[in-house]
Amino acid sequence: MDDLRVPPGPGAPHGLRIPASDLIEQFSRSSGPGGQGVNTADSRVQLSLDLGTTTALSDVQRARVIEGLVSRLAGTVLTISAAEHRSQRQNRVAARERLSALIREAVMPPSIRRSTKPTKGSRRRRLDEKHRRSETKSGRRRPTGQD
Repeated sequence: MDDLRVPPGPGAPHGLRIPASDLIEQFSRSSGPGGQGVNTADSRVQLSLDLGTTTALSDVQRARVIEGLVSRLAGTVLTISAAEHRSQRQNRVAARERLSALIREAVMPPSIRRSTKPTKGSRRRRLDEKHRRSETKSGRRRPTGQD
């Protein structure tokens, strides 16, 4: 098994290389299509990575990934399952791609919201609409005897 490469992106400008020794692959029988080989071929792949001990992530990246993927973790272990293909090789590739994409997304720093103020035109439109609404509602009132 080769090292897993995570493409460059925000939070990892040079990309990441996860050593093959940090990845754990397990194979089992997959449900679904497979014909005669469905009960004999171990085509389902479970790819696991312990985020707490991997050497590929810096401390900041590790904290971001664990915080971003906390709902998918068992302790600090992230497990990806792939069973959509009939061949084990294709499922291995799919699991690696999925793990790479998850880590790339989780490593990204959170975007900072810059506060803005409404434009002059939007304030004017809002006040005009309030005035029109007020006119509509005042037209529904019971007439007074002063006219």
